[in-house]
Amino acid sequence: MTTALFAVAGAVAVVAAVLVVTSRRIVHAALWLVVALGAVAGCFGALHAEFVALVQILVYVGAIVVLVLFALMLTRAPTNPLPNLTTGRSPFAAVVAGVLAVLLGTGVVIAFGNEKVDPVPAGSATDVGTAIFKTWVLPFEVLSVLLLAALIGAIALSQRKKAKED
Repeated sequence: MTTALFAVAGAVAVVAAVLVVTSRRIVHAALWLVVALGAVAGCFGALHAEFVALVQILVYVGAIVVLVLFALMLTRAPTNPLPNLTTGRSPFAAVVAGVLAVLLGTGVVIAFGNEKVDPVPAGSATDVGTAIFKTWVLPFEVLSVLLLAALIGAIALSQRKKAKED
């Protein structure tokens, strides 16, 4: 059952990722990104990594996609369908992508084909919290300051553009 659920979630993730790239409406692409990232969370759930699945949903589906949509609204990106800018090389690109995927899959199977991985004892959210806020507290705080600086810079840039328009 776990393998079937993982396979279905993986297939949904791949199809949604292709639709993200090939969608002509940028808002539709962002919504397909929600589906793709949700399916990746489903893959984590199928592998019994519930905490990682929830973090995937909260951080990527909840925050990153909202950030992308917010950026689209701030930049006043056109929501109408984009023109077809393909050069007629799409079939060739699809063949090259397929060949590379087969080569990559073959390389992984050759390298790790029959290796058995010992199961790791399941961690808990308490263990993750302890690791973040005791062992890795300094890198965590540095990352939070970096993200705060990026947020302040984005606000400053958007305010500067508004002042020039007025």
